[in-house]
Amino acid sequence: MTPLFAYDIAPDGFARATRPDAPQPAEGYRWIHCDITRPGTESWLFASLPERAAEILSQPETRPRALAHQNGIIAILRGLNLDPEADDPEDMVALRLWVAPETVVSVRRRPVRGAQEIGAEAAAGRAPQSPQMLLVSLAANFTDRIETHSVALEDRVDELEDILFVDDRDPGRKSLPELRTAAIRLHRYLGPQAAALHALTDPRLPLIDAEAREDLSELADRAQRAVEETSAIRDRLAALADHVDMKQNARLSRHSYALSIVAAIFLPMSFLTGLFGVNVAGMPGVETPAAFAVLTLASLGLGGLVWLALRALRLF
Repeated sequence: MTPLFAYDIAPDGFARATRPDAPQPAEGYRWIHCDITRPGTESWLFASLPERAAEILSQPETRPRALAHQNGIIAILRGLNLDPEADDPEDMVALRLWVAPETVVSVRRRPVRGAQEIGAEAAAGRAPQSPQMLLVSLAANFTDRIETHSVALEDRVDELEDILFVDDRDPGRKSLPELRTAAIRLHRYLGPQAAALHALTDPRLPLIDAEAREDLSELADRAQRAVEETSAIRDRLAALADHVDMKQNARLSRHSYALSIVAAIFLPMSFLTGLFGVNVAGMPGVETPAAFAVLTLASLGLGGLVWLALRALRLF
């Protein structure tokens, strides 16, 4: 099995590259970051980790959660999909973790920016000093990005509200549906993420000391606030969609009413001209040179009378 990277990390945070099969360091811990889609990774997980941990880390579909197992922690967290080839950041990517006293194994199926960034810091010689600190660092990285993205979504909703309510302009056909889809997808993943972070604060979990538990509790609160913010964003977007629909329906009603008024004015005129247009014997005015002018004036007069009648009835 070839990992994406592996580091032995000393108690002072100094990291050096290593191999998964190298002897375990006397002090500190080892962090191995794997891609489950690479050949040999899944078999290595079952050979190296407790069976329950290997099963969860190799599952194709996951939800954020955290649980204790033997002397370690199984955790699944999600981060924004910041892969340049990804269409939607809200299509969140999962990082599966086995956190033990001397080993941390992280597993991905798609690139996870948070793990890559902390791995780059480890490559430069600086890494979290303990397994629990690595867990906190990863959770903090994910939460920071989620908060930033949530604020950006809120700013875009503010802009849409200004366009609709202040400028009274059309925001465009795609803007509102795209934002609603983004908010719904983000909210769907954030609830389980907040629950998983809250589960990591359970005093019964091994490895998590009071300081790390306090940090994780703060992250869980921030994730819960992000859940509430995305819920509010979703509701605001639903209200905006209702407002847009109402404006469109009102516009259609005005146009339909205007067409109805025009039809009401021209209907008797059309009847009169149609009546005199029949090609049968006995039609009056056939031999009269002024008949066409009389018919035209009569039609216009009839239309004018209908218009006055509609005005008198205050129909427009």
